[in-house]
Amino acid sequence: MALATPVLQQKILEALEASSKITIDTDSSSDNSNKSDKARKDTAEALAKAIEAFVKSGTVTTTVTTTGSASAQTGTGTGSIS
Repeated sequence: MALATPVLQQKILEALEASSKITIDTDSSSDNSNKSDKARKDTAEALAKAIEAFVKSGTVTTTVTTTGSASAQTGTGTGSIS
């Protein structure tokens, strides 16, 4: 299964839109600093979750080969990223 790139793009847009909606009182340096910090942390958290989901949306396929005996076998394996 291909990675879910459109889903990642949507989640990034949602994170950026959410951070841009935080209002900051520019007359208060304390409020400005606190809310700016919160916006950055919330955005980073949302992006981290989106990237984790994106990576886990992929499938890993491997080739398995055994040697050295009459029962040696080859095959493939498929699994999720966790």
